[in-house]
Amino acid sequence: MAFDYLIVGAGFSGSVLAERLARVAGKRILLIDKRPHIAGNAYDHFDEAGVQVHKYGPHIFHTNSKEVFDYLSQFTEWRPYQHRVKASVDGQLLPIPINLDTVNGLYGLSMSSYDVESFFNAAAERVEQVKTSEDVIVNRVGRELYEKFFRNYTRKQWGMDPSELDAQVTARVPVRTNRDDRYFTDTYQVMPRRGYTRMFERMIDHPNIKVLLNTTYAEIVDEIAHAEVIYTGPVDEYFDYCYGKLPYRSLRFEFETFDTPQVQPVAVINYPNEQPYTRVTEFKHLTGQVHAKTTVVYEYPQAEGDPYYPVPRPENTALYQQYKALADATAGVHFVGRLGTYKYYNMDQVTAQALTLFARITGRPRAEISAAVPVPATVRS
Repeated sequence: MAFDYLIVGAGFSGSVLAERLARVAGKRILLIDKRPHIAGNAYDHFDEAGVQVHKYGPHIFHTNSKEVFDYLSQFTEWRPYQHRVKASVDGQLLPIPINLDTVNGLYGLSMSSYDVESFFNAAAERVEQVKTSEDVIVNRVGRELYEKFFRNYTRKQWGMDPSELDAQVTARVPVRTNRDDRYFTDTYQVMPRRGYTRMFERMIDHPNIKVLLNTTYAEIVDEIAHAEVIYTGPVDEYFDYCYGKLPYRSLRFEFETFDTPQVQPVAVINYPNEQPYTRVTEFKHLTGQVHAKTTVVYEYPQAEGDPYYPVPRPENTALYQQYKALADATAGVHFVGRLGTYKYYNMDQVTAQALTLFARITGRPRAEISAAVPVPATVRS
């Protein structure tokens, strides 16, 4: 049997495109993944204690896109969840992003929102041209808060000083003068009620989609007939690293289960300074699971391992542009996703990118690309 599309990678990009091309366009899809499971880095499962965990670190869904939210809602019910993070600084657990309560708690003050804005203005070191991640923070709140909350965390996360990284790294984190301690302020802040893996199972449950796990692109590309390829793996790997490897940061995860229902006041605690890990996540806050035990994961950033975060530096962007020129010139292969386009995306952004690619390769109007198609009851259960 010949397939219309060989899709490499069963994460968000690959699975969304498989679902749309099969269910809407009637195409025959072979979806492969080198891992032993679907759902990519969003994969979740129950550990030996029966606690639902995210194998590759916490994945919190949030979006302002009604299109993306409505599209994914075909495959999951949701539970409301607003993410909160605290940072361990000077022996206290303080809200992050920095807000009014962070500053008052850190310094033992009782400032108002007006007062704290004046505090930030007085502390700020104005930077005429914001270029680096350090510039972003000191320009807004000054050097002391930068040193306490950001500098060492960024050094651990990226293996380099914030002064060496593009401004985009810390520009993603807001600073607030009110008491809003939510990490995100998006319109839709939810978690899949039965988990991400179940959502992906529903998404790709279609007779036109065949799935092969534990299978690499190199193993299959010449063995099974297909018309076109959608490639969500590393773009430099596809071209045999002909220009050199694109740099990524990776992560090592250490899981620990406790014989108690809860160990943290919030889902995530950041450790900017005193620990070798960057953060600790307790999953039951995310999932809403009721269980006598609880599991946390410690995250240790590292240089080697699975590629997670493209390193945002100008020379890396320039290197990617060389690979992009090759990708654009490669007929019949579509590169998509974080690894395929060497850019950090949230889950909603990579879903939107996949829907846009579907529109482009099928010539469908934007209004039709995410429209609901009847999903069998067996899939919705």
